[in-house]
Amino acid sequence: MPGRYFLRRPLAEIAQHLGADPGALVAEPRNNVAPGQEVLVCPPDRALTQMRWGIIPVGRVNARGRPVMETVVNARSETVFEKSAFDGVRRCLLPTDGWYEWTGETRRKTPWRISRRDGAPVVFAGIYDVWTAPGGGTQVWQVAALTCEPNADVQDIHHRMGVILEPAQFATWLGADQTEAAALMRPLPDGLLQVEEAVGVDWDGP
Repeated sequence: MPGRYFLRRPLAEIAQHLGADPGALVAEPRNNVAPGQEVLVCPPDRALTQMRWGIIPVGRVNARGRPVMETVVNARSETVFEKSAFDGVRRCLLPTDGWYEWTGETRRKTPWRISRRDGAPVVFAGIYDVWTAPGGGTQVWQVAALTCEPNADVQDIHHRMGVILEPAQFATWLGADQTEAAALMRPLPDGLLQVEEAVGVDWDGP
């Protein structure tokens, strides 16, 4: 999953696809979802909620032993279960309609919109936890997506892609043991995604 995505379909449709409960959530259509914003998340209990997109790893410290406050938006699937920075994270689903990538030179980049050919939601494998501010103050629920090598649909525009799950895999990702979950962290089969130039997007708007 890259640094921007879009989610325009009704919340009820997303909830049905995930087998989730939307509760009292209200979610407006969004063409430009960016890191640091509140995003829709499906945790293991299938009760849809919102969390901040971007994890401050609870176990990451610098050479002096001080906490590193850098935010991780996307975590590498190849190492996420091995790094102490991600100790204790839980697994979740991140529903989207698709995401954006850019190619070309600085200031002359071309934006691309990537979505499923069958029109279904693009559901990324995610991890989440709670960040507590130094001193035991504010607590923030936070989430990041997992990435893997790209498939043939995406490889010409980016060297990574999000781990995309099919509905039959949702329960395994949310509830199975780590070994079974890790087996899902691979590229989506070739031919299931479409890539088109993104036009008419207000990059400064919602």
